[in-house]
Amino acid sequence: MQSDLQEIHQQLTWMNATMAGLCRPCPWDWNFFQGSCYIFSQTRSTWKASVSACKDMSAQLVIINNAEEQDFLQLQTSKGNCLTWMGLSDLKHKGTWHWLDNSPQLLSFMKYWNKGELHSSGEEDRAELRGDGWNDSKCDISKF
Repeated sequence: MQSDLQEIHQQLTWMNATMAGLCRPCPWDWNFFQGSCYIFSQTRSTWKASVSACKDMSAQLVIINNAEEQDFLQLQTSKGNCLTWMGLSDLKHKGTWHWLDNSPQLLSFMKYWNKGELHSSGEEDRAELRGDGWNDSKCDISKF
């Protein structure tokens, strides 16, 4: 009886592992990281068009929640040297950056802004992943 139970347990463990490999938490062309699905676009659009395209896919421009997510995104976008929109802007109040979900841009994220960025004047009201950090940019420029 005991050996039968052990064999059943081994079979269930194997089946569970096999099924987990078949079930994807994200669509095939998306990447999974820390419980979220990410798609890195192959086309360039303005920030507003990118927000709209994300909504059409029941998604949103990325909102970065921690250093690990920042590192993951930076690695993905640096592969192709792509300037990539993120869901961060200071549209509501110049100099006060907020994510699309209205959460404030945390002070701990200040270290991610590239040197010389965060202009207090001009029309650079949207954020992009650029190089090793973040850059503020004009909304009418097409980016990934």
